[in-house]
Amino acid sequence: MTEKKYLKWYNKIGYGSGDIAGNVVYAFLSTFMMIYLTDTAGLNAGIVGTLMMVSKIFDGFTDIIFGSLIDKTKSRLGKARPWMLYPYIGCSFMLIAIFAVPTGWGDVAKYAYFFITYTLLNAVFYTANNIAYSALTALITRNGNERVQMGSIRFIFAFGTSLLIQSITVKAVDWCGGGAEGWRTVAIIYAIAGLIVNTISVFSVKELPEKELKKENPADEEAAKFSSEAYPDFELADKENRTKDESKKYTLLDSARVLISNKYYILICGIYILTQLFSATLSMGIYYMTYILGNADLIGTFSLAINIPMICGLLITPFLVKKLKGMYKLNLTGYIISVAARVLVMVGGYMQNIPMMLIFTGVAAFAMSPMQGDLNALIAACSDYTYRTTGKRIDGTMYSCSSLGVKIGGGIGTALTGWLLAAGGYIANADIQPDSCINMLNFMYLWLPMILNVIITVLLSRLTVEKANEDWDNTHNK
Repeated sequence: MTEKKYLKWYNKIGYGSGDIAGNVVYAFLSTFMMIYLTDTAGLNAGIVGTLMMVSKIFDGFTDIIFGSLIDKTKSRLGKARPWMLYPYIGCSFMLIAIFAVPTGWGDVAKYAYFFITYTLLNAVFYTANNIAYSALTALITRNGNERVQMGSIRFIFAFGTSLLIQSITVKAVDWCGGGAEGWRTVAIIYAIAGLIVNTISVFSVKELPEKELKKENPADEEAAKFSSEAYPDFELADKENRTKDESKKYTLLDSARVLISNKYYILICGIYILTQLFSATLSMGIYYMTYILGNADLIGTFSLAINIPMICGLLITPFLVKKLKGMYKLNLTGYIISVAARVLVMVGGYMQNIPMMLIFTGVAAFAMSPMQGDLNALIAACSDYTYRTTGKRIDGTMYSCSSLGVKIGGGIGTALTGWLLAAGGYIANADIQPDSCINMLNFMYLWLPMILNVIITVLLSRLTVEKANEDWDNTHNK
């Protein structure tokens, strides 16, 4: 049975553009925050890394809290859109603040200033905005193919924004006067641009009415009809139980229990964290480009090698998912290829063969792109599995894994960079780094991404949520 379509092309584009705003924050922070703090603000990389990890303790509490708040929200804009709209104002101010560390303050005051602004950005404003944005995937359409399309379009904008920011920021800082003033001016420009695009994205879509969201899945309607005719007592009891369950008000603890009991949610959380950790380690490549390849501007070239193949892959992801009738095989095969490609990037790195590194960086990115495009659809499938098995609709809380993954993965990635730089004996602004630092940079940029991809591949082999939904339907619609 053909699924009902809910979105026009401009709704999909409008929704996807919201990741421009998200990546104005994420790409700028993950790629340039550490080098700004160490080489301009004069802070120690190891201490910064430690402060970031302490900040993540607060982040751990806020993801599910905001997800639960979204589930309980009723407003003219719907459940998720208010939480996407207003918190981004705070994101804009905090982004500027992080790149405006007062140069005249003492070291202790500087560290405290950074910790407060970084925590407010990540644990409060970015969390609320990002969970709401991700939750919209399940709230504006019930069509599985449209969800995949939205995920692909979203990440095309995301990687396009990352490409732009990584390519122009070094030169933009110089154009704006360099030093602390240059970083602050660029942060202001990015914050204003993000605020404008986020607002446009919010008003480009509308959430579906609650009745529409709670209908049976379109593909199952005929099976459900047959079930009710053949087994009227079973069907009546099932509906009564669901109605009774849906009438309850779920506490934060109730939602947390449901999430923890869903093994697919745990797997997706792990995958999300690891993919963001992978991205963060590559974003810190500016140190590798500067001190091993000898040219900081190569960060833009490698960004092209990552983001252009990624965007090309995202363009065909909806077609591939439809062709293969699911996401499981496509995602798993892609990551197996990406592991092999990252091994060859390592070989090229030790040979100092930049063309070889660029080619296989591109191959790895292209192979990884399907999962980036359908990850939101996988979360939606996970949310559907929760509703099937428990009768509880907690989309906002379910999508907390996206914000959790972005913040923990990206935060740990950047923090880990600080620790590893300090452990390797990094010297800020030095012309030549000690051998211990060079070895550490090779591990950070060549070995660590490959290891992370191996772990993600193992987790993907267990992520069979599509089959679980299909099996449940076959069992209960007999």
